Amino acid sequence: MKYGLSGSFTAIEGKGDELAAILSEAANLMKTAKGCLIYVVGQQSDNKDVIHVFEVWDSKEDHDNSLSIEGVRELIWKAMPLIEGKPSGVEIDIAGG
Repeated sequence: MKYGLSGSFTAIEGKGDELAAILSEAANLMKTAKGCLIYVVGQQSDNKDVIHVFEVWDSKEDHDNSLSIEGVRELIWKAMPLIEGKPSGVEIDIAGG
């Protein structure tokens, strides 16, 4: 069974585009990550300060290992000051698609 994550982040007011750009940089890094099948970043249509990230991986282990890819930790530190409150997210057991 594949491993999935769905998360959302609320940017500090007016910083949604900047946060989406940083998370999109992370998506580009994931293109080379072992086991990454999907890594999509999007802004909510009615509130551009809300960013959603959808990920599908071959395994949780592959996801966890992706955090050690060069540049990923730097992007996390770059994004953190732009996030208001605590991000929300859920792990998903992918059933198909």
